[in-house]
Amino acid sequence: MTFAPHVWPETAAIIAGRLFIGGCDTVALAERFGTPLYLLDEATLRGAMRRYRTAFAAAYPGPTRVHYAGKALLNTALAQIVAQEGLGLDVVSATELLVAKRAGMPLEHVHLHGNAKSDLELERAIAWRVGAIVVDNLDELARLRALTAHLALPQGVLLRVAPAIEADTHAHIATGSATAKFGLPLDSLDQAVAQTLTAPGLRWLGFHAHIGSQLFALDQVTATVEVLVALAARSRDRLGVIPEELSPGGGLGVPYTADQPATDIEHYAHIVSAAMCRACAQHALPLPRLTVEPGRSIVARAGVALYRVIGRKGERWLHIDGGMADNIRPALYGARYSAMLANRANVSASTKLDVGGRYCESGDVLLREIELPLAEPGDVLAVATAGAYTLSMASNYNLVPRPALVLVGDGKVCLLQRRESEEDVLARDQFLDM
Repeated sequence: MTFAPHVWPETAAIIAGRLFIGGCDTVALAERFGTPLYLLDEATLRGAMRRYRTAFAAAYPGPTRVHYAGKALLNTALAQIVAQEGLGLDVVSATELLVAKRAGMPLEHVHLHGNAKSDLELERAIAWRVGAIVVDNLDELARLRALTAHLALPQGVLLRVAPAIEADTHAHIATGSATAKFGLPLDSLDQAVAQTLTAPGLRWLGFHAHIGSQLFALDQVTATVEVLVALAARSRDRLGVIPEELSPGGGLGVPYTADQPATDIEHYAHIVSAAMCRACAQHALPLPRLTVEPGRSIVARAGVALYRVIGRKGERWLHIDGGMADNIRPALYGARYSAMLANRANVSASTKLDVGGRYCESGDVLLREIELPLAEPGDVLAVATAGAYTLSMASNYNLVPRPALVLVGDGKVCLLQRRESEEDVLARDQFLDM
């Protein structure tokens, strides 16, 4: 397969026939840490975070916040990097919130998302004073009103809107339609705002929307901004209040294959900012704080997955030691990736084949019809753009331990998550006692 630099980390290099990431020999890393193994390139990761902050600060004349969407990938060290780079953090569970606190993340820069939050999650967010709880529905709002009634200092909330925009993406990652499971329908927004305003323990901050992930058609993002600003104007006209914050979410697409364009963070910031300025001027509204929530476009390109080739089966199949338990995206979404043999990175592709995972499912095919050199057992297969929605959705299917994760940069390596052991996998099991 042709090496396409824009789908690999910024530091990717082929030296003496081997793939190097962050100045580290990936084959040596596979030997040291075992496979499957996930790498995060520190330069690519931090660079994307800085580009987002700089781009929105330059493009938008009002206040901005960039929140990393932790659902793409989250662990303690990554949350530390998010804090170091001056980003906020979006979480969707009590444990993700615990990771944020454990990492020293300023909790006033944390937003709690989710369409079915438990009382534990709401109570923890309230007790730890997160910056905002993003309310998904009226039932949640009623519970939140009760849980915050005693507060002397009100809890900030954003109301999530279902903006009735059909995103041009896979149905499983589209979230903005009128019938999506996420967000308040447009016809219930006045009621939600009024109920928030009359709750002594709540402080209404504004509106949030997210129409989906892996978005390339930015006119849909522009339409989302226009809906949010129109709702802000409606709240002013009907209820006499103006939101201080509007968030059109995240979802900027990234290339996984050579034919997809490189991610342009600066263009995205310009388009979103211009749309917000234009819409606010049209409705005679002051510019709100603009909050965006990138996840995939920060971490995906920084990640590379390494597998060991176990064997071949005829001319069609190449079998590896990982698959759908560490990367469910191909089975779930039909996702495609770019790959190379890390130990023979300068050898031209000579065959087209399918790369099958080790798990007992016919759908466990990591790569379909990919061009690779003729591989041998023991070769190391490197898969690009593996940072987002891989380890975050990993499982122990077939009771296989999950892979390790390392951070690489300037020739150094730091273990972020150790490989699971069989003892870890079986730690919850109890012997029958009846």
